[in-house]
Amino acid sequence: MRGRFAPSPTGELHFGSLLAAFGSWLAARSAGGEWLVRVEDVDGAREVPGAADSQLRTLAAFGLAPDGPVEYQSRRGHLYAAALGRLLDAGLAFECHCSRADVAAAGGVHRACRPGARRPDPAVRLRVPDGSRVAFDDAVHGHVAEDVDRRVGDFVLRRADGWWAYQLAVVVDDADQGITDVVRGADLLDSTPRQLLLQRMLGLPRPRYLHLPLVLDEDGHKLSKSRASLAVDPAAPVPALLAAWRALGQAPRALPGDAPLDALLAAAVRAFAPGRLPAGPLAATALHTAAATPDA
Repeated sequence: MRGRFAPSPTGELHFGSLLAAFGSWLAARSAGGEWLVRVEDVDGAREVPGAADSQLRTLAAFGLAPDGPVEYQSRRGHLYAAALGRLLDAGLAFECHCSRADVAAAGGVHRACRPGARRPDPAVRLRVPDGSRVAFDDAVHGHVAEDVDRRVGDFVLRRADGWWAYQLAVVVDDADQGITDVVRGADLLDSTPRQLLLQRMLGLPRPRYLHLPLVLDEDGHKLSKSRASLAVDPAAPVPALLAAWRALGQAPRALPGDAPLDALLAAAVRAFAPGRLPAGPLAATALHTAAATPDA
């Protein structure tokens, strides 16, 4: 087994990101596998200077060390270009001159380009065939299926501004790094059918998928850097890890709350039970209450 954590450098590491990091680390370590870290800095417009280094320092402070050098998507453009070239040569991708307004007028689903549309900076989209129903079994959410042609349409692989699209980059990276198990937040559950379709067209292996629960703020929104969620404190990793352990549905009494960090992480690897992972979202405020709940 080989897993990974792939943060975007758009701010400090907050609790939702820690949950994804810890969950993916536990899944890999408990199976005797490897765990990698990849910085998804493919979107320069959203990147916060210094955020990647800060996130990596925080992971180190929490004892979550990768089994190999950290990869950066910004240095991997040649791999994305090669994959895109293969799709274009095979007629599986095409230049799209439609504007966002054109796509919005079609209900947000691109199925045909507007006749005569030309722009100097076209995007490149995947040509999604009619009847592209994609299904997979998620380790937490069960059977998931989507008609990609009707729900998503021809999706972008390289944006009009020249940046690589997430869907292409993540598929190429996971295959290149030999990722066998993708463990990430449930906000990316609906991206998986697109990625499976792209894997199929590129002839790449299909990883197993496990989508972790989302942590919601007091307004019911996903914790995110864009909503200025508080960063976790690298000087006090144990309380945050204990809270993440409870959020992952794990037995509270399995971890010694007064143990050193290394001992706590070792105990977590031994006690981790994937079958206890919750599927539904979690309220951040409820995590404090969970600390006082007796072990089930």
